[in-house]
Amino acid sequence: MKSIRIYALLTAFVLAACATATAVEPIKIGVAGAHSGDLASYGLPSLKAAQLVVKDINDKGGINGAPVELLVEDDACKPEIAANTAAKLVSSGAKAVIGHICSGATKAALPIYRDAKVLVISPSATTPALTQSGEYPNFYRTIAADDAQAKAEVDFTLATLKAKKIAVIHDKGDYGKGLAEFAKTFIEQSGQAEVVLFEGVTPGAVDYSAVVQKIKRSAADAVIFGGYHPEASKIVGQMRQKRMTIPFVSDDGVKIDTFIQLAGKDAEGVYATGPADVSHNPITKEYREKFKKAEGAEPGAFFDNAVAAALVLTNAIAKAGTTEPNAMAKVLRSEEVATPFGNIKFDAKGEPIGIGFSIYQVQNGQFTVVQ
Repeated sequence: MKSIRIYALLTAFVLAACATATAVEPIKIGVAGAHSGDLASYGLPSLKAAQLVVKDINDKGGINGAPVELLVEDDACKPEIAANTAAKLVSSGAKAVIGHICSGATKAALPIYRDAKVLVISPSATTPALTQSGEYPNFYRTIAADDAQAKAEVDFTLATLKAKKIAVIHDKGDYGKGLAEFAKTFIEQSGQAEVVLFEGVTPGAVDYSAVVQKIKRSAADAVIFGGYHPEASKIVGQMRQKRMTIPFVSDDGVKIDTFIQLAGKDAEGVYATGPADVSHNPITKEYREKFKKAEGAEPGAFFDNAVAAALVLTNAIAKAGTTEPNAMAKVLRSEEVATPFGNIKFDAKGEPIGIGFSIYQVQNGQFTVVQ
């Protein structure tokens, strides 16, 4: 009887060892972005989007039989933190990354991913140089670049708002300043209007009355702002306190409900570019409903772009049968994938084909498409 028990224990041990040896290793995907701080309202919806897509994949058996494991890191949208975040994800075994969220943080992290041969897809980093410089062949994004966004802003400001004197303001960051520089160039090239002020502000400041006074003295009949909602909400508020009612036109860093909450009644009438309205797309509806069921609220900025990033990335891994970046890149560039923005694929630089911007305005406390 004793020998039978010993045999049974040995058999169980051998079977357990075999099961461990043959267990499928998970595919590790990093998710990096602002999950804390002033810009968490950009990063947290993107994180939730990745989690929802990966849950669906794992519920169906994973990618080619392998489960997907998300490695989550917070960079607070700060370049100095993002580099460390990237190093942590690489050392933890991330084979691809969804992120980062802010352009400056993305730029700081990309050399680390490039050297480690890790493919990166951002839902929101829009600085053109990230794809156009040729430095980061491992980088893709599911949002159009700032030159396209700035062109949309300028065209709208000139053709619809009929502005002739435009103040261009920015937050000195990679994203905000880069977009403002494109806007300035497009205005000057148009020959239809004059840039009467080009000025940077310091992020996080309490008082922007100096730049507001400069805008007033410039006799501008419109403002184009490049940057994020914390600064935009203060500048708009201080403009309205000075009874300056000229149009304020900004970007997808402002097209977020948090801006409306911070600016309050002063947000009314503000224009902002943002990813095209895709609310009628069935994939959009599916994932927004899943988000609302899980969180009890509407998803925030870049959620749809992050769903798209997660879908195209996991499809590339599945079709390539590997996380080797060149094999994945071949799939990304050759195969269309159904996303909240319709079927998309990528050009040779990593830009999405089929994604653009719309113009929104705050009307009755919410962003509404106007063009």
